[in-house]
Parts: sequence; C-alpha cells; structure tokens
Amino acid sequence: MIIGTRVQCGLSTSVDGVVLREWRDVLDSDRSAEVVGLIDAAVAEDRVSPVSDHVRLRLRPDAPAAPESSRHLLVRDDDGRLAGYAHLEPGAEGSPAVAELVVHPELRRRGFGAELVAGLVELAPGPDALRVWSHGGHPGAARLAERHGFRQVRALWRMRREFDEPLPEASLPEGVRLRPFVVGRDEAAVVEVNNRAFSWHPEQGGWDVADVRAREAESWFDPAGFLLAVREDPDGGERLLGYHWTKVHAGEEPIGEVYVLGVDPDAQGGGLGKALTLAGLRHLRAAGLPAVMLYVESDNEPAIAVYRRLGFRHWDTDVQYARSSEQ
Repeated sequence: MIIGTRVQCGLSTSVDGVVLREWRDVLDSDRSAEVVGLIDAAVAEDRVSPVSDHVRLRLRPDAPAAPESSRHLLVRDDDGRLAGYAHLEPGAEGSPAVAELVVHPELRRRGFGAELVAGLVELAPGPDALRVWSHGGHPGAARLAERHGFRQVRALWRMRREFDEPLPEASLPEGVRLRPFVVGRDEAAVVEVNNRAFSWHPEQGGWDVADVRAREAESWFDPAGFLLAVREDPDGGERLLGYHWTKVHAGEEPIGEVYVLGVDPDAQGGGLGKALTLAGLRHLRAAGLPAVMLYVESDNEPAIAVYRRLGFRHWDTDVQYARSSEQ
C-alpha cells in the first residue's frame, strides 16, 4: 500500500540498466515477502543477518506502528528483480537517523549498494544526520562506506560461549526468586525495568508494551526462557528487580542468545546480574543447545570483562558508520 505524497518512486540509470528505486512508508504482503526472501538469501550466503530483529519486526503485517518518518527503500534491476533493500528510521530528537541495508548475494558489486546509500543520503534529515549499520562487519560494506565518505563510529561485539565447559555457580540475593514471564501480565513491569536499566541506550531505552508484545508474536518467543527476578512485598505483591530474556536461533546450527539482560538500577551491585545471566545460560544449556551468544558494546570494558570471566570470547563485530564528526 502506498501512503500519501511521502512515497517516492523514481528511475535511475546509475546501475547496469534501468533501476527502479522506490520509497514506501508501508510494505504490502507481497513486497514484505520479497524483502524477507532477500534477507534470507543474504543470511545463507554470509552466515549473519544483514538486518536486526528490529527491522524484521517492521516487515511483519502486524508490526507496531512505525515512527512517522520510518521508510523502506527497494531497488530493482532492469528485470524487476529485487536487488536491494534499506530501512531508514528516525532517531530520537537531536539524534541521527539509523539505516540498515542489504544487497542480494547474486547481484553484489554491480552498484546496487551505492544506489541504496545514495537514496538514504537523499532522504536523511541532513548530510551529517545518518548512521548505517553493517552487521558482521562485511568487507563489502567497509568498501562502500569508504567510497561514500562514511567512517566507523560504533562497534557492537558478538561474544560466544560453548556449553562444553562447566558453568560457575551464583546465588540470588536473599529474598529474591526467579519465575517465568507470564504473557498478558508482566509486560508493563518489564518495560518499566527495561527503560530504567537502559536509559542510556539508543535502541533499547525507549520500549513500550507494544514492543514486548510484538516479540511475543515471533516464532522464537518462549515465556519459559524469559526469566524474571522478583522480590515479594509484605502485602503479598511482588516487585520486578531484573530479567533475563533468552532466545534460540534456529538454523543449521541452533544457538542460544542472551537476548536482553536488564537489572533495575536500584537492584544493581548485589550479584543479581550475574545470577540472572547464569540462570539463563543453564536454561539454554538444558534445551540441548551447543553454545550461546550475546551482544555488547565494544567499549564497555567492565561488561566485557564480566563476560570473559563467564567463558565468553569475541566472535564477530557489527559496525556502525556515519558521515559526521560524532564519536
């Protein structure tokens, strides 16, 4: 469905043959399926997803309402085949827009990546107000970034731990117990703790209940692997102190993930984070998975040190590029 005058469709001859470059506010089911197919082809070729879970959620027909200026860019070759896709989402007030893009593996090194970048630059709020992710630090993305004047401003590590080594022990603080997430009851409490724990984080810190419910609809969601640390109140209620939301990636090599680990700032410093981490790891190991991974900012040295002590090692890196003077 094309929405209003904000949709742009145009022709470009900067690639081999005539190319249709098409901006859309909303993707209909056919176009969404095309994009998902393109992404899946890239995953099969590169062994890493070219877009985040956040973008995949935007491709679902029942996705939460996107920000007003969120856009989808589709680029086709002269046979009408979908050659590339980019997603552009505005940042918070005063922050740059953030984009993710992918080119079909069979159509790389033919200029479609450059076409996507050119479209993103045109629609961004300004020449210095755009950041672009490269998941897995693909060398083709590095070449494209250099060619268009982008430089690395952020790196997100993926760390991995095999389950063939024993897990250390850790105890919950006194008076705290673990229980699984209950769909329809715990969303608001999780959002409150999440936004307090990640108030500093550009992607994680502004969730609402719709964000949680959207992930509940994903095929990987399992409430049994969504562990909540609660303290019972004298009146019989309970207070959520933190949570460990685990995830299982299906595929040729199923692997677990520390999806989100959040601890309320008022409950930090007493060992709850470590106990929650290990509880989630034990849950994933009990599911028969061979290994687990997590994401961490490359400059978060205290967190990296903690994860190394738990047996995690650097696996690969997602890189964010920008055409600005920001660090």
